[in-house]
Amino acid sequence: MNDVSAPLLELSARTGFSVNPIERLSERREDAGFVAECAANARAVTIVIAGDIAILRRDGEAITALFTLPSIEARETVLERAFLGLDGATPVFAALIGAERANELKQEGLLAIDLRSIAMQGLVPPPELGLLGEAKALMNWHQRHRFCANCGAPSQASVSGFRRDCPSCRTQHFPRTDPVAIMLPVRGDRCLLGRSARFATRVYSALAGFIEHGETIEAAVRREIKEEAGILCGRVTYVASQPWPFPMSLMIGCHAEALTDEIVIDREELEDARWFTRAECASILAGSHPQVACPAPFAIAHWLIKSFTESG
Repeated sequence: MNDVSAPLLELSARTGFSVNPIERLSERREDAGFVAECAANARAVTIVIAGDIAILRRDGEAITALFTLPSIEARETVLERAFLGLDGATPVFAALIGAERANELKQEGLLAIDLRSIAMQGLVPPPELGLLGEAKALMNWHQRHRFCANCGAPSQASVSGFRRDCPSCRTQHFPRTDPVAIMLPVRGDRCLLGRSARFATRVYSALAGFIEHGETIEAAVRREIKEEAGILCGRVTYVASQPWPFPMSLMIGCHAEALTDEIVIDREELEDARWFTRAECASILAGSHPQVACPAPFAIAHWLIKSFTESG
């Protein structure tokens, strides 16, 4: 892995899946000779995704997501392969194998673990977690877009895994990223946190929702807060972003200036929402609040709360 120890200025780099060490070399993806040369490189490595599950291996006392490319292609039926780029002089690929192989590989001594658990437990270094996130999102896209959305014919992967082409109507399809606004309404010394029924016990978090067509980030933030909690907001400030491979989103984190106080909950979205002071948020972040917890540091919601808490 390249040295990523130098501090980055943006808050985004502190979220999970955000540290990615590779040089993507997008301009070389259509150069079949170059990509074949990278694949034949003895140093070439690959991330392995089995359906929605990442395959890991033990490397001494550590755990790694990197396998040598020849070892995987010799033993597995690779359904899709993508050239992610170079990490220094090391070519890095992503390989998709059948979902059924996850349990089988566990029986062979490998690890088959979902990405959320890998991130929460810190099983691999941040650069490898970033590669896992990219690989899973890209392989998810391939799995969900095997047929042309224009005419329904089977499509084929091209451009080293970064495009799918329809041989029937010649439509080209590109990897999809779904933009999601995730936001913290702020009013003076308080911020609003919400709780969904699907959250773990005691957890409250930032509000979030997909950005719709024809909508700016700011408009989406105001709309989602009004829809979910009944709060009207004014100025919106960008804070950070996070790749979110569940299945292929980009979380765009913001603070929003709340103009009203009364909470009106949309019960289809939230089971509770409350205002919390900075002091309360500090205890939530420290894990000492008697009733409320917040998302782990790998999630952007944690950093939205932390940046608000430390801004006063």
